[in-house]
Amino acid sequence: MKKAHSLIKKQAIIAGMFGLIAVLFISCIKNNDNNDVTAPPAALISVVNASPGTQPLDFYLDENKTNVQAISYGSGLDYLRAYTGKRTATFYLAGTRQTVKSDTATLQADRFYTLYLTNVSTAPDFLLLRDSIARPASGMTAIRLVNVSASAPAVDLAIKSGQVLATNKAYKGFSSFVSIQGGNTYTLEVRQAGTTTVLATINDIQLKGNSVYTVWLQGVASATDATMLTAKIQTNAYYN
Repeated sequence: MKKAHSLIKKQAIIAGMFGLIAVLFISCIKNNDNNDVTAPPAALISVVNASPGTQPLDFYLDENKTNVQAISYGSGLDYLRAYTGKRTATFYLAGTRQTVKSDTATLQADRFYTLYLTNVSTAPDFLLLRDSIARPASGMTAIRLVNVSASAPAVDLAIKSGQVLATNKAYKGFSSFVSIQGGNTYTLEVRQAGTTTVLATINDIQLKGNSVYTVWLQGVASATDATMLTAKIQTNAYYN
């Protein structure tokens, strides 16, 4: 292949919330004359609706709708291949062009991102994070914490009766990825920072080895309904 720009070569399988897309980037494609041509620079971006109280949504990059099924609260989209540069990211009420939140996002080639729709539905906000899919050591799992609850206190992430994995993350705060033993079943607790007070729990989750995960906290601290504080987990990538 000629003039292939610098793309990531790792043979990872990238996973979002609902499925898998294999092979990160394609360096070259064929044109109509069956010649190799350089593919345009690309990024990968996943999307999470973490805004409590929102109705189902559609997500657009510029004028391109990216979802087939509407994106409900607490769910999202797998990594999407996206052109680089300044893009307009917009959430609309599903099936309409009624804007819920719109802003620009600058995407760089060969980079991975997650875009969170945060805060309550009456004041939605964005958090765009750069994702790392670096392969953990053999048999290990990499995991991080993201706090996208605007009303929650600063929080820690811990294994029940075990290791504290991330500490003191306020709204829009996020930790680096840390390694733990893969192939085990864990109960993960999001706690009020510096205490043993559990705000949200992910029970009996099996974390595979050679994988990368994100835990995020969403919801309203005072709520007792479907918008109450909850913790969710995303598989960012796993390696064969």
